[in-house]
Amino acid sequence: MADSVRIDKYLWAIRVYKTRSEATDACNGNKIKVGGSPAKPSKMVKVGEVIEIRKGAIVLTYKIKALLEKRVGAALVPDYAINQTPQSELDKLRAPVETFFIRRDRGAGRPTKKDRRDIDTIQGEMRIADFGFDDIPDDVASHFGISEDDDF
Repeated sequence: MADSVRIDKYLWAIRVYKTRSEATDACNGNKIKVGGSPAKPSKMVKVGEVIEIRKGAIVLTYKIKALLEKRVGAALVPDYAINQTPQSELDKLRAPVETFFIRRDRGAGRPTKKDRRDIDTIQGEMRIADFGFDDIPDDVASHFGISEDDDF
């Protein structure tokens, strides 16, 4: 086996990206760093180097344990890369999403200014941990089609 491999091929092989072209695009978009500096898709990586991958709001960190050029199963990935991503970055994936969708009748059109104010009032009063149907005023719930049977 070679003593180095292209970064885009390696990221595809350890299943960070679904396709090799996605890995190439990430490299071209400066989302991949090797040793703290941006990496082009053709950058050759070696065992022991640290790769930082920015995916959305988090930065994944991997240390190369062994090289490979063919894609491997998910169960075999730990044999080739050590995930060194800090727990604080992984916690960003579990952060509560404070958005919700309000059901509107089909053809009702865009919300009016009053509807928008009501929506803002509901969103301002909502807390993910202690939210229930009883927290929504009756007139607002009926206006937006929310009932006690809805799951929150």
